[in-house]
Amino acid sequence: MNDSVRALWAVYRSKDPAAPGEPPAVLHFCDNEKDADICARLVVEGRKRATACSLAELAITGDPVPKPGDLAVVTDWAGEAQCVIRTRSVQIRRFDDVDETFAREEGEGDLTLSWWREAHEAYYRRVLEGSEHSFSGDLEIACERFEVVLKA
Repeated sequence: MNDSVRALWAVYRSKDPAAPGEPPAVLHFCDNEKDADICARLVVEGRKRATACSLAELAITGDPVPKPGDLAVVTDWAGEAQCVIRTRSVQIRRFDDVDETFAREEGEGDLTLSWWREAHEAYYRRVLEGSEHSFSGDLEIACERFEVVLKA
């Protein structure tokens, strides 16, 4: 764990002493440096307030489906802490059922559903490649909305 993550979590714990000793999750968005850094910046700026992970991807990584109240430290690609987020809500939807409102809350690209679908289909195809899972319009997505509770 990066020193910046430890330091930010210590600040968070000073505000919420009931928080666990270690951050429950440390994550960056996306599967490449450019997009991960853009997404981290968008979260800090308040434009990105949602994320969408496929249940198949979670099965591959062994990570649990997020749930309201979950906390995570968001980093850039290099692992430098950017903020702490708290999950507000999670809805499981088929890829084809994700709507314009959710796409806009994800805060990426031009904020349209068409941009979201194109970018996310490409992402899911990449991360599922070589696994027992494949992309389709029926792919189940954990549509997670979150709030920033502390910035670095």
